[in-house]
Amino acid sequence: MAEQQPNTQLNIEISEEVAEGSYANLAIITHSHAEFVIDFVNVMPGTPKSKVKSRIIFTPMHAKRFMRALEDNVQRYEASNGKIQDLEQVEIPLNFGGPTAQA
Repeated sequence: MAEQQPNTQLNIEISEEVAEGSYANLAIITHSHAEFVIDFVNVMPGTPKSKVKSRIIFTPMHAKRFMRALEDNVQRYEASNGKIQDLEQVEIPLNFGGPTAQA
């Protein structure tokens, strides 16, 4: 007979500041042998410089689990709301119509 696992419930709290969220329209993903790093950035039109709004660091296993969870949620979204247009098909300039940044 298989042992039954006790019914454990995870209690997660979120502060008001974190609950407000941060908008990001760019994600930069890098990795090493031990971790994946995702920097979320909000690039604003006409501004030559943007700051990282949030950085999330995953182990490789958790990065893969996150990828699968995101794929599942995108599929469910598209089933309810229609296909999301692929950004690779649309050319969006990084300056969003503002002045071109110069180094």
